[in-house]
Amino acid sequence: MSTPDATPPTPAKAPAKDPWDLPDVSGLVVGVLGGTGPQGKGLAHRLARAGQKVIIGSRAAERARAAAEEIGHGVEGADNAETARRSDIVIVAVPWEGHGKTLESLREELAGKLVVDCVNPLGFDKQGAYALKPEEGSAAQQAAALLPDSRVTAAFHHLSAVLLQDPEIDVIDTDVMVLGEVRADVEIVQALAGRIPGMRGVFAGRLRGAHQVESLVANLISVNRRYKAHAGLRVTDV
Repeated sequence: MSTPDATPPTPAKAPAKDPWDLPDVSGLVVGVLGGTGPQGKGLAHRLARAGQKVIIGSRAAERARAAAEEIGHGVEGADNAETARRSDIVIVAVPWEGHGKTLESLREELAGKLVVDCVNPLGFDKQGAYALKPEEGSAAQQAAALLPDSRVTAAFHHLSAVLLQDPEIDVIDTDVMVLGEVRADVEIVQALAGRIPGMRGVFAGRLRGAHQVESLVANLISVNRRYKAHAGLRVTDV
C-alpha cells in the first residue's frame, strides 16, 4: 500500500532518435528554380532518374519545357512561379547574381514551402575562384531573410554538374552537407539526397554555418583544376 508522501517512479527516458531514421520523401514534388542551368539540370536529372517527380523552372516557360524534354524521366518544365506553386520542395539553383531578385519576386509562391538553397556566392580573378560573403552572411541566410514565410535549408553545394548530367554514371560517390534550423526539415532534405545512388545527406549545422559550406566550393574548384577531377566530399566516422 502506498503512502501519500511516496516518491512516484521516474518515467523511463525515451531512447534517442536514430539520426539515420529519415522520412519517406518519394511522393513529394521537387521544383528546381534555375533548372535550365548546369547544376539545376543535373539535380533534376538525378532526382527524376531516382523516381522523384520533378518540375524545372526558368524565367521563360518555353526554355524550361525544352530543357525538361531533353532530361526526360517525366520531368516537366514551367516558369519559376508555376514551379514554386506546384512543388512541395523547391531547390534554388539560380546564378548568384540573380539570387536575391528571383527569390524576392517569388515570396508569395514560396510561402509555406521547404526551400533548399544550393547557391554558392563566388568571384573569379586571375588567381581563380574565391568566396564572396553576402551582407546577410551567406546565400542561404539571404534566402531566409527574403522568404520569412518559407522553411529555408541549405544543401547540394558541392556536387559536380558534369557528373550530375552524365547519363553513363549510375552512382555519384559523395556526401551532401545539409544545414537548417528545424530538424524535421533537414531530415527531409537528407532523405532527398539519399534518393540518388551513392549520395548521403549529412546534418552540418544551422544556417549560420552556411557561409563556410558555400565557400568550400572555391577550394573544390581549385582541386578540380589541378587534378582534372570532379571532386566531392565524404564525411568520415558518421
